[in-house]
Amino acid sequence: MAPHLVLIGGGHTHALVLRALIGRPATGLRLTLIDPEPRAAYSGMLPGFVAGHYRLDQLQIDLARLARAAGARLILGRADGLDTGNRRVHVAGQTPVPYDIASLDIGISSDLPGLPGFAAHAVPAKPLGPFAARWQGFAADAAAGLVAPRVTVIGAGVAGVELALAAQYRLAGTGRVPQITLLDATPEILRDVRPPARAAMTDRLARQGIVLRTGVRVARIEAAGVVLDSGEQIPAALVIGAAGTRPQGWLAGTGLHLTDGFVTVDETLRAVSDPGVFAAGDCAHLSHAPRPKAGVFAVREAPVLRENLIAALTGRPLTAYRPQKEYLKLISMGEKRAAADRWPVRIEGRWVWRWKDRIDRRFMAQFHDRPGA
Repeated sequence: MAPHLVLIGGGHTHALVLRALIGRPATGLRLTLIDPEPRAAYSGMLPGFVAGHYRLDQLQIDLARLARAAGARLILGRADGLDTGNRRVHVAGQTPVPYDIASLDIGISSDLPGLPGFAAHAVPAKPLGPFAARWQGFAADAAAGLVAPRVTVIGAGVAGVELALAAQYRLAGTGRVPQITLLDATPEILRDVRPPARAAMTDRLARQGIVLRTGVRVARIEAAGVVLDSGEQIPAALVIGAAGTRPQGWLAGTGLHLTDGFVTVDETLRAVSDPGVFAAGDCAHLSHAPRPKAGVFAVREAPVLRENLIAALTGRPLTAYRPQKEYLKLISMGEKRAAADRWPVRIEGRWVWRWKDRIDRRFMAQFHDRPGA
């Protein structure tokens, strides 16, 4: 029987692997993709979607169409276990899926399971698909006057700041004055951003009237909003969790070597503890060259992962992935403005947004415009 490659998760890396296989399938390979949804959201365009600059379909990768074009079977379900001894993927409510080589690209979560009331009354910014759907419904209700345009974002990293500014811009268009609050437990926001870009984003938050609260801790989430450990209540019709990154919990039961809950891989993107498993994107920890969780690495990993998956199935030597040390961040400012973070100077403006927009649209065009995809 032909060897079976199973891609677990429809993240950016796996989407690019599938795209590369269109018209060039590996001879004799059986290919399966497992994902809970038939579409996956592209993270780079999410703030623009929240702000109203993009439609939902513009940031969605059609995994069903992509899998079909690549000759892959698509299983719609959530993987929740990996039996590495018997080489089977467990999928909630379905028959286990056997594999010869498995690859993980399941992303991360920004939910806060230890925070009382979060699951019932808040929405994590990741996974992106469920968040995008929740925001679309909330924005429509706010525009119709059914809910107050009050949003609280927990976490003032890049994602939280972008979402706060995007929500402010979108809700201001309803004709009502939005009330956006951004909370962080530490004294300093945007800790992974250089000072010039941090200053640009901090100034934008102030000019847009977003209430920034640092050094505060959330005690619980209630239906009416957020309660701080001081007892202060912050009213909110929508609470968004964007504080940090959390690995998918079920990885802990796989027996794979993990680093802070993420799958530890070597320079070939193969799990250090199991030659039959690879991992890429945010769910992987690069043991040879640790890097922050950023989409640029997921994209650059794709060609190396594709070649190594085929090589592992055919007994060929594997190739090393060498991530760049420096990378460009283009950070959205709500309206069609953005700031660039890479150089020791302050760079921002509408032209930076147009730069970012071109990059994002070019990335998505690979999936929307490719014949047969």
